Amino acid sequence: MARGGTWRNWSGTVTAAPSRVHRPRTVDDVVAAVREAAAEGARLRPRGSGHSFTPLAATDGHAVDLGGFAGLEAVDTTTRRVRVRAGTTLRALDRALDAHGLAMANLGDIDAQTISGAVATGTHGTGARLGGLATQVTALDLVLADGSPVHCSAAEEPDLFAAARVGLGALGVVTHVTLQCVPAFVLRAIERPEPLDDVVADVDRAADEADHYEFYWFPYGARALVKRNDRVAPDAAPPPLSPLRRFVEYDLVENAAFGALCRIGRAAPSVAPALGRLASSVLSPREYGDRSHRVFTTRRRVRFVESEWALPRERLGEVLAELRAAVLRLEHPVLFPVEVRVAAADDVWLSTAHGRDTAYVAVHQYVGAPRQEWFGAVGAIAAAAGGRPHWGKEHHLDAAALRERYPCFDAFRRVRRDVDPSGLFTNAHLDHVLGPV
Repeated sequence: MARGGTWRNWSGTVTAAPSRVHRPRTVDDVVAAVREAAAEGARLRPRGSGHSFTPLAATDGHAVDLGGFAGLEAVDTTTRRVRVRAGTTLRALDRALDAHGLAMANLGDIDAQTISGAVATGTHGTGARLGGLATQVTALDLVLADGSPVHCSAAEEPDLFAAARVGLGALGVVTHVTLQCVPAFVLRAIERPEPLDDVVADVDRAADEADHYEFYWFPYGARALVKRNDRVAPDAAPPPLSPLRRFVEYDLVENAAFGALCRIGRAAPSVAPALGRLASSVLSPREYGDRSHRVFTTRRRVRFVESEWALPRERLGEVLAELRAAVLRLEHPVLFPVEVRVAAADDVWLSTAHGRDTAYVAVHQYVGAPRQEWFGAVGAIAAAAGGRPHWGKEHHLDAAALRERYPCFDAFRRVRRDVDPSGLFTNAHLDHVLGPV
């Protein structure tokens, strides 16, 4: 345990000054931290890598930094289930699984998050027949507000499990996540620019045909970058990108050069639309194959802030049409592309894909550039279409509005009251999005 100091999230938009920071190495350490905070009448928040854009981890009370409690604890290669410590980053998890001939069935495109933080906030990838990370969870271990360690699954403490799969850190400190993995696999990646009008008109067919499908629309440009990933036999895959090409295209173009364009656009907003058209016009195709996690994930060195909305998939076309019109009316231009993905319906209580096939629309803005106007316009359009905001990304909805969008919202709140009646694990943001305990 140490004095807190100042903590910042990845984008630098959220800061906190906890009075104490616990860095557990064992479950007993987590138990001790929870009991100490409760005895002091303080609040306690778990934190991972800080990749949420909301103040989920912020506290002026006690913080639990799980970065030192990491690694695979158990691997069953017969059932393909693994038990992993909560502070393990997705990047480290992917490499450890690969060493055992295993993989996650689906991943997002950023691997800096801890597994517990990614699951808790509803992190997802893309694929019309696949769910988010929470759908790959078969059990969770938590330390509750009274200091008791609890194991939950569909068979043991099923209501707690249903709530905790996307639990926002509101139910306890997760210490272990048990995952259902799949045999390691290879993806063929095809990435190419296409006319935006054609992409929007064909999105349903394209998303249904691919194992994983997404596209990036550069505002002010006429083209989108379409990414399609499909599972193939290793001998049917094209070769991986060479180290030189990966360095040039990812490090130089997608990070260094794009970051320079963003800095210019932030300093001289009047030229941002022209820069967006330039970025759209220079997109180039590529095709390669590689282990799944190397295709799914990319390094993001250009700092941004993000808002993302989960829509009923059938509403995607109308929402995109409204966004295309809205971006032209903005006083402050957009410097980042819009990302569109899809996911299958699931039964996780607070999953953004609960009960419906889902399309995700994610909008970003370069750190330091004005974002309220753009995020506000997107939020209004998406919310009117029944959208649910990503729990880890900026949005404007409160508990009353969110309750209308989640059939199991009250069930989640009931479990929260049962396991944390005094609100040990809450903060101002959780009170805003869930209501007080």
